[in-house]
Amino acid sequence: MTVNLENEVGPKYQRLKSYITSRIKGGDWPPAHQLPSENELVSGLQLSRMTVNRALRELANEGYLTRVPGVGTFVAEIHSRSHFLEINNIADEVRERKHDYSAKVILNKRDKLNSENARRIQLAPGSKVFHSIIVHEENHIPIQVEDRYVNPQVVPGYGGVDFTRTTPTEYLLKVAPLQEVEHTVQARMPTARVRKLLQSKANEPCLILLRRTWSQEKIASVATLYHPGNRYELSDHFKA
Repeated sequence: MTVNLENEVGPKYQRLKSYITSRIKGGDWPPAHQLPSENELVSGLQLSRMTVNRALRELANEGYLTRVPGVGTFVAEIHSRSHFLEINNIADEVRERKHDYSAKVILNKRDKLNSENARRIQLAPGSKVFHSIIVHEENHIPIQVEDRYVNPQVVPGYGGVDFTRTTPTEYLLKVAPLQEVEHTVQARMPTARVRKLLQSKANEPCLILLRRTWSQEKIASVATLYHPGNRYELSDHFKA
């Protein structure tokens, strides 16, 4: 293999890490792609085995690679984790894993409530509220579709926010301090639209978190958060 690491900066192991992550983020090396062997990297790049091993080991610890003894090194499937009991900003969670966060805004407008969502947000059916649909991405791979309805009586400025620059959670925590939170977890098959947004395979179930938040003695928002079942988990730990 012929690779020029002179365009990268830092120590040699860091240059190799930067090269590998650039191939992953650029889509040249998709999930499950097998990397050249350590021997090929050592001889092809004229690097020491210690340097190559350190770069691969650190990238595996950071979630970019999966190393299978006796088989090889592969680009990891993103398998993200969120806390169930807490409300965390998904952008912060992704960045804490040293991965790239991005978002695509599918919808952000005023919409009429159907009977089910009216019941959840405790407003009359047909009432107009803010409705947003956002795809959250980790290393440009969808990890969550957020379908949220927001009460304009509590958060009147929601419709004017650029959610490519901040997340709904981050914004709502600032302007509508939490009083109460309700979480419900479900596992079910997604709609065709959600499956397409998540880039999920047919017959792949979703892990779904239903969330309601209260502020100013009213329900501020109701959200349905869809996660691909094969690369996401919800977990938490607490002591009584």
